[in-house]
Amino acid sequence: MKAMNNNPYNTIKTIEYYMALPYRMEIIPDQEEGGYTVRFPDLPGCLTCCDSLEDLTASANDAKKAWFEAAIDEGIAIAEPDDEESITKYSGQFKIRIPKSLHRSLSVHAKKEGISMNQYCNYLLSMNDVKHTANI
Repeated sequence: MKAMNNNPYNTIKTIEYYMALPYRMEIIPDQEEGGYTVRFPDLPGCLTCCDSLEDLTASANDAKKAWFEAAIDEGIAIAEPDDEESITKYSGQFKIRIPKSLHRSLSVHAKKEGISMNQYCNYLLSMNDVKHTANI
């Protein structure tokens, strides 16, 4: 079992340790095509999509575990959950105006992937946010 030593007290933290922490999970229903996107705000880029609420917990736990495994393998420090106070000031929604050609392109790519444009944009934003955060 792999573990990561990323704290000042020289304590080894395992995947099981991180899986037991109360990471906030956001469930985003796809109003256009059905299904759900699940993301963990404290784990940049950790998200998954599923078709039903019955699949949601297993899919979310699989995504979170895979995220922890990858972070540990890459030596990336794993943040512990934020407190609720620091999160409540954000709604999780914002509007953005984009060129019609980009709107079309995003829609076409989302359809090819079999997901809504909202899910596709969420995926793209999350992946680029992770890359940006890694370069800071």
